[in-house]
Amino acid sequence: MRAALAGLVALTLAAAGCGAADDEPAGGTVTVFAAASLTESFTKLGRDFEAAHPGTRVDFNFAGSSALATQITQGAPADVFAAASPATMKAVTDAGDAAGTPAVLVRNQLVIAVPEGNPDRVAGLADLARAGVKVALCAEQVPCGAAAKSALDGAGVRLTPATLEQDVKGALAKVKLGEVDAALVYRTDVRDAAGLAAVEFPESVRAVNDYPIVVLKHAGNPAGARALVDHVRSDAGLAVLTAAGFQAPPNR
Repeated sequence: MRAALAGLVALTLAAAGCGAADDEPAGGTVTVFAAASLTESFTKLGRDFEAAHPGTRVDFNFAGSSALATQITQGAPADVFAAASPATMKAVTDAGDAAGTPAVLVRNQLVIAVPEGNPDRVAGLADLARAGVKVALCAEQVPCGAAAKSALDGAGVRLTPATLEQDVKGALAKVKLGEVDAALVYRTDVRDAAGLAAVEFPESVRAVNDYPIVVLKHAGNPAGARALVDHVRSDAGLAVLTAAGFQAPPNR
């Protein structure tokens, strides 16, 4: 009888231990695929998460959201996906690679990035079509490129970009290097960029992107992934993101 009781207690404790493991990260690595525009804020959030969960490491893969979505649907190992648009997230959910429903983390809006002092006197989208003004855009399949197309179409502005980049950091780099005179990028990317300034334009209301985040179905560290998503969606996480220039989603 005592042996049977001891066995029952052992099974109960084991079950309780498994439940705790489901709720808390048990160490190991959490691999996050995230939009390039999240680089600085997610790097900070990752460090904060590691400090709060000793033994856990966060590895990031920052790139254009469409490229990341393709990597995920082709089987690249990842635990969390944070995209810069619902459209790129949909590619992952349609492929059945998400565990649950993505949640909108933050929003972001386009501005025109120009060199400090704005030597070409760019005041709005129409100025980007002036003769001699070289412009960098993101490719249309990238969220910042799709948003730029919406804004330009809404303003009735037609221009031929000097370059099409695969992520927003690439477009911004072209302005920093002096290879172009302006670029359509996210507000957050210009905010702390040395030597650059942001020109706001009214049509940017047509170019607001929601950033969804989700734990992935084939996550190697699902407990760590869930804990990380909870961390970045917490009030403290939102404070880091809004300090970087992102906008809180409507439900916050």
